[in-house]
Amino acid sequence: MTAGSVAAEAAGQASPSRQRIKIGQIGTTHGHASGKMVTMRGQIDVFEVVGIVEPDAARHAIAKGNKAYAGLKWTSEAELFGLPGLEAVAIETAVRDLVPTARRAVDAGLHVHLDKPAGASLPEFRELLEAAESKGVVVQLGYMLRYNPAFQLMYRAIEDDWIGEIMEMDAMMGKMAPAAMRDTQREFAGGGMFELGGHLIDSMVHLLGKPEAVTPFLKRTKPERDKFADNCLAVLEWPKATATVRVNLRDPFGFPRRRFQIAGDQGALEIMQLESGDVTLSLKEGKGEFEKGTQQVKLKREGGRYDEEFRDLSRGIRGHKNLAWDAVHDLAVHETLLRASGMEVD
Repeated sequence: MTAGSVAAEAAGQASPSRQRIKIGQIGTTHGHASGKMVTMRGQIDVFEVVGIVEPDAARHAIAKGNKAYAGLKWTSEAELFGLPGLEAVAIETAVRDLVPTARRAVDAGLHVHLDKPAGASLPEFRELLEAAESKGVVVQLGYMLRYNPAFQLMYRAIEDDWIGEIMEMDAMMGKMAPAAMRDTQREFAGGGMFELGGHLIDSMVHLLGKPEAVTPFLKRTKPERDKFADNCLAVLEWPKATATVRVNLRDPFGFPRRRFQIAGDQGALEIMQLESGDVTLSLKEGKGEFEKGTQQVKLKREGGRYDEEFRDLSRGIRGHKNLAWDAVHDLAVHETLLRASGMEVD
């Protein structure tokens, strides 16, 4: 899917004359939970949010004070699944509960938006996707960069052979992790890489397929406090290309420095900051509307961070199109992420 195709597909969103998709949300713990809810409630031409589930009493008390959830019907999971006409759920639980919760939704015949990462067990994730296929329902992973216009331009550049043969990719996604995040995420050996690296690996696998080798380097810089892997690097290898993925969660300027760059034998492209729409494009020869040489491209995202993600979900549910990122791709990404995180894949 390219930048042009995302815009073209927008015409295929749910018609106002067609019944809106009844959707609920399970969980408020995930870092993207409130943002996803705001997005679903904002797309009133597509979605009707019919309920939200938060089984943890402490989390429930906190979430009830969040404007994102104001006025919504709080239910149990069983009550939500039993609501007439429910078609889909967004899973926004703690990471350990994402895949088991999604499996219950799929078994109930519901479409799923599943936030990342897709759990610590590759076999359990594979079984979820197999169950979804047998039920004929959609499982969409919450990798929002897929829909960012700068990344859509990068995909177009590769698909239309502007860059030539890719030789290298380099990406970084850092931040200063608060103590609470360290405490909740340290149960996973992959630490910061497991939390954020999938966003970057998703595009790398989209461009070059599953790598033939993955080597993790996980540094735990505060052993006196915890064993959280907070300074992480992974090297990915293909027959003619290498890539580096860096996640540093002790970087006070990590967010503005987030980047993704590729280089080939016909050109190069850099996105920095990741979600800014700012692209540096270098071409050996002019391509499309772009000139030979190095140029700065500023792309504007229409709507919010997750808007196109949920528009795409609606088109998948309504049968207007298949999701561009299928189960084979999602499994390859998750296997690569687990390897990059130094975690088991069997």
